[in-house]
Amino acid sequence: MAAAFELVGEVGYAKLSIEGIAARAGVGKQTIYRWWPSKGAVLLDAFLMLSEGDGGGLPDTGDLEADLKTVLRATVKELADERFDLTMRALSSEIMHDPELARMYAERLDEPVRELKKERLRKAVEAGQLSDVDLDVAVDVIWGPVTVRWMQRGPLTVEFADQVVETALSGLRP
Repeated sequence: MAAAFELVGEVGYAKLSIEGIAARAGVGKQTIYRWWPSKGAVLLDAFLMLSEGDGGGLPDTGDLEADLKTVLRATVKELADERFDLTMRALSSEIMHDPELARMYAERLDEPVRELKKERLRKAVEAGQLSDVDLDVAVDVIWGPVTVRWMQRGPLTVEFADQVVETALSGLRP
């Protein structure tokens, strides 16, 4: 998996190959194919390995705005990290063309993270900090602008993250 990360950074996703990953890792390509059906699947597992330890939930200090700013700031920092950026761009592109990879990505990364986000927002609704809103829409409203700006390679800053949270909450609060 480390070999996949190194190579995607050096040659880009289009030139990344199972053969190249196997050579860099010092194994036969059949070893790679035994565990992963495609280079996208290898990259997804490598990304999950890099992200390990981030699944403990969102902060809940009782101050929703501060908690969301903490999370979005961390997201901005992560997306500025070349290891995450290159891998996520490659995965995002490949998911559009590979239904099996899209299913794996949704099941193993997107849906679990989305549930953590919804759980934090659900607690805010219960505490009266948010209106009783559709939590899926609320997640999109809060995290969507950062994703769109990242995809368009626009400037991602802490100030932008804070502004997104403040704007979103102004429309989501009771």
